Amino acid sequence: MRPRGYSFELTARDGAARAGRLVTPHGVVETPAFMAVASFGAVRGIAFDELRQAGAQILLANTYHLHERPGEALVAAAGGLHGFTGWSGPWLTDSGGFQVTSLADRAKLDEDGVEFRSPLDGRLRRLTPESAIAIQEALGADVAMVLDECLPDVPAGAGETRVLPRGAPSLDARAAMDRTLRWAERSQRARKRADQAVFGIVQGGFSPELRRASARATAALGFDGHAHGGLGLGEDAKLRAELVALANEELPIEAPRYLMGLGRPADLVDAIAAGVDLFDCVLPTRNGRHGLLFTRTGTLAVRTARYRDDPRPPEEGCDCAACGSVSRAYLRHLLHGKEALGARLASLHNLRFYYRLLEETRRAIAEGGFAALRARVLAETQQRVE
Repeated sequence: MRPRGYSFELTARDGAARAGRLVTPHGVVETPAFMAVASFGAVRGIAFDELRQAGAQILLANTYHLHERPGEALVAAAGGLHGFTGWSGPWLTDSGGFQVTSLADRAKLDEDGVEFRSPLDGRLRRLTPESAIAIQEALGADVAMVLDECLPDVPAGAGETRVLPRGAPSLDARAAMDRTLRWAERSQRARKRADQAVFGIVQGGFSPELRRASARATAALGFDGHAHGGLGLGEDAKLRAELVALANEELPIEAPRYLMGLGRPADLVDAIAAGVDLFDCVLPTRNGRHGLLFTRTGTLAVRTARYRDDPRPPEEGCDCAACGSVSRAYLRHLLHGKEALGARLASLHNLRFYYRLLEETRRAIAEGGFAALRARVLAETQQRVE
C-alpha cells in the first residue's frame, strides 16, 4: 500500500533519463529535482520565499541534527516541520546515519543501532532503525529515510581500497550492506504514519556485485522509493556512474530514485543519464558563501582581484536575485567584507543555477534532447570564467 497522498509517475523518458511527477501530501515535485539542504530546518541565510522564487520544490532536513536541537517533540508540537518552519512544500528527512557513523571517535555501532556522544552536550544518545523512523514521523516529513551503515571507503586503484582517516564502525562492505538490509526490514515494520513515504537505501561499497545484490534485496522490501548511499566519498566519477546504473537495473521503474549527497552539475547529469530522479547537496550554498559561482560559461571565483571593478552581473542572462541587482565588483566587496548579504546573494545565484539546470533537464528529456544537454554541461564544467 502506498502512503496516503503519495504517488510517482513517469511523464517522459530519453534513454535511461526520466522525467516524472512525485506527488506528496504537501505538493508536487517535478523530477529530476534538486533539494537544497536545510539540515536544521533552514537553508543558511535564505528565506523560504526566496527559495520558492529561485525554483525550490522540496527541501531536505536532517533527523540527527533536529533530534539534537531543538528535539522532535518540540517540532511535532508546532505542527511538524511544516508548521514549525513555515515551509509549506514537501520535506524529505535524512535518517542521520551518515552524520552519526562519520563521528568515528564518538560513535559505537552494533546490531541494534548506533550509540554516540552528542557534540552539543556530551550525553550518550542512541539511534536505532525504529527510533530513526519514530523521530521522522514526529518531524512530519513527506519522505523519510531508513537508517543505514555508511562506509567512508574510497577505491585507491585496481583491487585496492583506501580507508579515509576518520575510519568507520565497520570496514567490510558486505557486512555493512547486510546490516543495512536488516535495519531496512526493521524500519518497514516500525512504520506507523499512513501519510509518510519511506525510502530504502542501497549500499555495497564500490563492488558492482554487492550494489546489484543490495538493490535487488532493498527493492524486495517494498519501499516507496530508493536511494543510493555511500557514494560521493572521493571515488572515481566513472565508477560511481557505473555503480548507480547497475543498481538502477534492479530497482523498480515505478518508484523514484535518489542519489544522496552529490551535487556537482556534472554529477547530476551523469546520474540522470543513469536514471536518477532526486538529488541533494550542500555544494551550491557552501560554494556561494566562499565566492565560487556556477555559471553557463564555467566557475566564477568572484572574490579574486580581477573582479574588483567589474560592473557586469555575476552571470549574463541569469534571472536570479543577485544577477538582477548587483555587479561582480559589489558582490566581491560584500564577500571580502564578510557581509551576510554577499553570502546570501551568492548562494541564491548558485541555487537558481541548479534549479534552472534541472528545469532545462526536464524539458530536454521530454523533447528527446537530453544527450545534447548533458554534453553541454560536461563541457561547461571544464571551463573557468575569464
